[in-house]
Amino acid sequence: MDRLPVIVGVDGSPDSERAMHWAAEAARLRSAPLQVVHVWPYVTSARAAEAEAGTGDPVLEELRTKLPEGAELPEVEFRSLSGLTDVILPGLGDQAQLLVLGSRGRGGFASLLLGSNGMACAAHATCPVVVVPRPDRGGARQETAEGQEPGAAHGRIVLGVDPTAEDAGESEAIGFAFQEAARRGAVLQVVAAYMWPMAVPAAFDYVVAYDTTQREYEGALVRQVTEVLTRYRERYPDVAVEAELRPADAAGQLVEESARSDLVVVGRHRRRLPIGRRLGAVAHAVLLHALCPVAVVPEAVREEPEKTAD
Repeated sequence: MDRLPVIVGVDGSPDSERAMHWAAEAARLRSAPLQVVHVWPYVTSARAAEAEAGTGDPVLEELRTKLPEGAELPEVEFRSLSGLTDVILPGLGDQAQLLVLGSRGRGGFASLLLGSNGMACAAHATCPVVVVPRPDRGGARQETAEGQEPGAAHGRIVLGVDPTAEDAGESEAIGFAFQEAARRGAVLQVVAAYMWPMAVPAAFDYVVAYDTTQREYEGALVRQVTEVLTRYRERYPDVAVEAELRPADAAGQLVEESARSDLVVVGRHRRRLPIGRRLGAVAHAVLLHALCPVAVVPEAVREEPEKTAD
């Protein structure tokens, strides 16, 4: 059992309360401690001392009474910290096995789809980050499968896989998704979306050759995805897997699947430049528009082999 806690960032907003409930269930499934953290951007030294002592934080005092009953958590800790929220929260990733936030907090514009703190954590935290959206996100687009009530469990996790990636088989996101499906007894839907790089030629004589080339390309991608998933199927034989190769926009496919899923899992791009990590276009779009919680999983940075002198 990983004794690192599940950490949830709260600020007293309804979004952060929903995130706390999601985090409590995640901690229960992992038999992990739960830490509920409130960051004060502006606080006097006297108030900071009270908060460090575990008192004087009205946000945490209120949330103490709102933890799910019967959660059977091994340990729950409430922490008050002071500093810049979008710096403190991502930094907690070093101390957590999972970091959870609501999609919006108290600050900013209510119409924004994702707050700055959620974006900062998804882009920079060293552990997987789950962002829990508002239940009304998408408005009329939020449909449930087979008459399920909004918020009901679908028993389904969706994983986005880039079938064109050379190192797809070493993805941290794939391992995370299989583990989560195993914990929840959920079906794992793997969406391997790609964009066919060639434009359809105008001349009819080339159509047959074009179709043949695309079929060969798709066949190679199917083989690669099958090989990658086989490794994980062997590690998690009890997880039911449904995999599909789709010649379509990856972000759009994952957002569509989110309406009938409990969690969407995407990887965060590696970045070796010194100016920081990059979230990636697909992860960014899914965070903005998905109708269920989204897990952004950082990929491990592997060292480049040193070049030897001739």
